[in-house]
Amino acid sequence: MTALLDDPLDAAALLRAGALVAFATETVYGLGADARNGQAVAGIFEAKGRPHFNPLICHFAEAEAAWAEVRADDRARALAAAFWPGPLTLVLPRRADCRIDLLAGAGLDTLAVRVPAHAGALALLRATATPIAAPSANRSGRVSPTTSAHVMEELSGRIAAVLEGGECAVGVESTVLDLAGGGAALLRPGGVPVEAIEAVIGPVGRPLPRHAGPQPTLRSPGMLLSHYAPTLPLRLDAREVSADEALLAFGPPLPGAAVTYQLSAGRDLREAAARLFAGLRALDRPGLRGIAAMPVPGDGLGPAIRDRLARAAEPRE
Repeated sequence: MTALLDDPLDAAALLRAGALVAFATETVYGLGADARNGQAVAGIFEAKGRPHFNPLICHFAEAEAAWAEVRADDRARALAAAFWPGPLTLVLPRRADCRIDLLAGAGLDTLAVRVPAHAGALALLRATATPIAAPSANRSGRVSPTTSAHVMEELSGRIAAVLEGGECAVGVESTVLDLAGGGAALLRPGGVPVEAIEAVIGPVGRPLPRHAGPQPTLRSPGMLLSHYAPTLPLRLDAREVSADEALLAFGPPLPGAAVTYQLSAGRDLREAAARLFAGLRALDRPGLRGIAAMPVPGDGLGPAIRDRLARAAEPRE
């Protein structure tokens, strides 16, 4: 059963234990997990029925806590000073010593970060004392929730608790701005108007309408068929492996690989999801012909794992 909680300390204890807790922000209710706990983050995708491992927004209690995980330039700091706490998410490069689990960023070299402007959310973040990864607290593809009752309708029985936070004041998701490259690009309009952002940092690029021609290469979930794939070619649904290949194993490993990374010896899909991106990085090493990935079933989190592997296996120019 999903509990309805009033005390952030109770919700924080659940999050630290690896459970999922929905909580209010000024935008919508988020489905939270400890962003440093890969299996907890995998549980978000499982609970939402999310078909792809899209990047999640990581929430922090203050800007300096976010800067400890990502590299912030002068533009990011100026925007944080102007709009944080508030409904603005910044996509920035991960630090080399970033402690956020790779799954929270979908294996990318960037992270989406923000400081919410909601007293309950900030109290929860301070009590948890760790960043919280949180997409909207609804089933994938459904309308985002702005009350605890909405969350219960969507996710009751699938998550540990909902922290009551009243009705969300903004009611639409945060604006997402990519600052990871040399320019600034709007990935999603939201609670902070782009005109207000431009008043602080200057012009912001907008993605073209889908009918207007090729889309720009942005760090937005699911825009590219192949993105941040390993350097080595990846072979899917391997039934055998060669001595010059690395093996991404799921269950009892195939014999004969040069090196093996085990996603889950017990064939647990949540464990496999939590270890997927770390596994691809660990096997991407010189001197090998490629990576052979063992089959992953199509139930539960399996389709999301298979989707990411298929993207990583796409030919690159």
